[in-house]
Amino acid sequence: MKILVDAYGGDNGASVVIDACLIALFKHKNLEIDIVGRRAELEQILLNRSYDKTRLNIINAETIITCDESPVEALRSKRDSSLVVALDLLKTGDYAGLVSAGSTGAVLSGAVLKLGRLKGISRPGLSPLLPTIKGGKVLLIDCGANMDCKPINLAHFALMGSEYMRVMEGIPQPRVALLNVGVENAKGNELAKEANKLLASLPINFVGNMEARDAMSGMYDVIVSDGFSGNVLLKSIEGTLKSFMHVLKTGLKSSLKGKIGGLIIKKPLKKILKTYDYQAYGGSPLLGTKKIVVKAHGSANTNSLVSSIEQVKEFSERDLLTKIGNVISVTEDMLESVSEPKTSNGRE
Repeated sequence: MKILVDAYGGDNGASVVIDACLIALFKHKNLEIDIVGRRAELEQILLNRSYDKTRLNIINAETIITCDESPVEALRSKRDSSLVVALDLLKTGDYAGLVSAGSTGAVLSGAVLKLGRLKGISRPGLSPLLPTIKGGKVLLIDCGANMDCKPINLAHFALMGSEYMRVMEGIPQPRVALLNVGVENAKGNELAKEANKLLASLPINFVGNMEARDAMSGMYDVIVSDGFSGNVLLKSIEGTLKSFMHVLKTGLKSSLKGKIGGLIIKKPLKKILKTYDYQAYGGSPLLGTKKIVVKAHGSANTNSLVSSIEQVKEFSERDLLTKIGNVISVTEDMLESVSEPKTSNGRE
């Protein structure tokens, strides 16, 4: 199995990306990786590394798309960038998928424009896994790929998310909830109200609306949202966890009693930190494109990038895209017949 990895875009540089590739190759003997980036620089990093040269190949790409650039304009003007070269190879070559920690806008736009959408999918959704207080996982879809959505988009997110959790997490009937300001069916804006009705008609285990405070409660397996609200939810969770841990550590260090207490709770605290470390969950797959693309976090460390590579491997081995396509095809006629209601701003 061959996987493409974009060497650039992450906060920690190409060296961390290469380390992740080498670890993944060591762990999985049936894996081959083509890493895309500046050949001279990558060869210099690899100079003192020990690895199987028959399973790691460098594909030259001289430029980089940065987060400061317009995604679409950069994709058009920087055809020799690591991301564009990787996407072109993914489209035409025999690769299982691509991992990139680069510009989120460029990765998402490039995946849709160059790879295309699965048949029947209105819009792909960015879909990270989050830990729950019960020790399980919950999938959030969408968390930033689509700022403005229609009910049909949320319906496709629900179908894709439900199938993802069935195939990848082994949950027979994933509990699918719609992110809203209240649990009552009549709550929310026009998008939420219409989406609630549409999701209730789908062949999934739709359990109704949910509030953001219950995102990690373990009561749900899939959270469906437009990209704007989903991104706010995701960043709020990340920020709250970081703030809580900072306050906790500061408190434990502030006095002798605190330091003694810190020693007592050191082991369970490490376990808690590991459970809620987003780096351990890999990247966010973009569900709905014709090829597998995993968007790694910009600040991804080596472990997170290894997990992202392993995600591509597992998605391919379990034939996730085909199974999502089959689910969409079953409901395609029904969803096509749904008239698009007006959103709260009055536009179609």
